[in-house]
Amino acid sequence: MRGTEYAPMRSLRYLLWWLIGGTKGGHTRGHIIITLRGEPGNPNQIAERLKVDYKTARYHLDLLQRNGLVAHAGEGYGATYFISPSLEESYDIFEEIWRKIGEKKKDV
Repeated sequence: MRGTEYAPMRSLRYLLWWLIGGTKGGHTRGHIIITLRGEPGNPNQIAERLKVDYKTARYHLDLLQRNGLVAHAGEGYGATYFISPSLEESYDIFEEIWRKIGEKKKDV
């Protein structure tokens, strides 16, 4: 059934627009997604790669995880984060949104 296939894709598009394009920290979250797709890492590694504070990286990773865009293996300080399977499958949606807003902001 076509409508049921479209709904999750549409929901992911809306979620990405909200988290990446519609909020103050969206540009940082976009850079985290790009970084994790290239190489998974723990919050400290992500903070170093993006040159942001550890607490900032942690906050954005937690927000992305709560919304199903990233996942982690392990616990605590050494937990390794990576993009979720659902985001990996629909990464073209992220890229489309990032092309529209990614280069307009330079907060990272």
